[in-house]
Amino acid sequence: MPLIQTVNQFLSRLGPGLLYAGAAVGVSHLVQSTQAGGMFGFELIIAIIIIHLIKYPFFEFGPRYTAATGEHMLHGYQQLGVWAVWLYLLLTVATMFIVQAAITVVTAGLVTHIFGLEGLGGYDPQTISFIIGSLLLLISLVLLVSGHYRLLDRLMKIIILILTVTSVAAVTMLLFDNPGHHKTAAVFFSFGDTTHLIFLATFLGWMPAPLDLSVWHSIWSKSKNENDGQNTCMQEALFDFRVGYIGTAFLAICFLLLGALIMWGSDIPFAAGGAAFAGQLLDMYQQALGEWAYPIVAVAALTTMLSTTLTVLDGFSRSLDASLSLLFPDRSTHNTANKTYLIWLIIIITGALLIIFFFLTSMREMVKVATVISFVAAPILAVLNMKAMFSAHIPDQYRPGKLMEVWCWSSVAALSGCSIAYLLL
Repeated sequence: MPLIQTVNQFLSRLGPGLLYAGAAVGVSHLVQSTQAGGMFGFELIIAIIIIHLIKYPFFEFGPRYTAATGEHMLHGYQQLGVWAVWLYLLLTVATMFIVQAAITVVTAGLVTHIFGLEGLGGYDPQTISFIIGSLLLLISLVLLVSGHYRLLDRLMKIIILILTVTSVAAVTMLLFDNPGHHKTAAVFFSFGDTTHLIFLATFLGWMPAPLDLSVWHSIWSKSKNENDGQNTCMQEALFDFRVGYIGTAFLAICFLLLGALIMWGSDIPFAAGGAAFAGQLLDMYQQALGEWAYPIVAVAALTTMLSTTLTVLDGFSRSLDASLSLLFPDRSTHNTANKTYLIWLIIIITGALLIIFFFLTSMREMVKVATVISFVAAPILAVLNMKAMFSAHIPDQYRPGKLMEVWCWSSVAALSGCSIAYLLL
């Protein structure tokens, strides 16, 4: 009983940090991290650690800003000028349909593969993805509208717990029961290979997540405060964030290990699409380790993508609603905010489904476009977050110190260099 009480107390301290983890751990982890391990073995673990260190200050500023001011990060953008809010809104609109569609397709592909729905009703794969994707987004809509933050918070604690336990179990079993084959065809990462560099840039662009999630985090933090009827103190807010942030890094390494232990050097070509790759990965687990491993990996993969589908849909809708409330304050009230949140949910779902139905065959190219936008936008959003957090209206006791300022500028330089290199490549 004391152990259960300790776990309950620990989970009760967590909230927005797990929502951040639920949104971050998705295509970047399940598909890209696993591919990184499958292509280059264990070499890119150091890249995961470095990119988490580079992006850390800017993600931390989301919950830190809310704990310091009681408002979300977009208010900080507004302090810099209305142009900053418009810029954030433009970047969000430019990527939201593609990102939601890509996540939904991977999730639908997992559902199709795990439950054996291939060839359902004699439909082609694109129609099946559309049907299952529609059901997933409809379920997400009902959950978000009925429960809003409180239900999302509870669901995420369950999902992230399942994901962590199953991922650790799968890696542990592989380490102790790895068949130890296929190392003759192993490929090693080379900075002289343009293809490798482009993959690395794409991999790191969404690792652990695009920087606009820092704004979502601050909005979730503000919603938690409103639900609790009190502001979360700085210590609790940072603890919650760090658990989620470190957790995303840990899970990224777990998925990379899974890919390395199963696929590295196998000389088996990767499936072209994210959903097909996920199905291929699940099949390879079964072939390499036996049927007993399949449910573990299937639960881990499916819970990963379900949590991402839910939280990304919520994050986009909330941030759009919050942006418009700041840009047009005269038209914004509590009642209209609820309505506009619902409207944005429906708009994003409709846009994502239209992309799935008409442009599924070119999904990979659209995801590349979204990745480019996120990658190029990273240093811009990093500077906006830094300027908002170091501004004069932040109380002195909550403003980061000189060491953090040096860390920020070093990270901005690194992100800017990566963005320029990505565009050149």
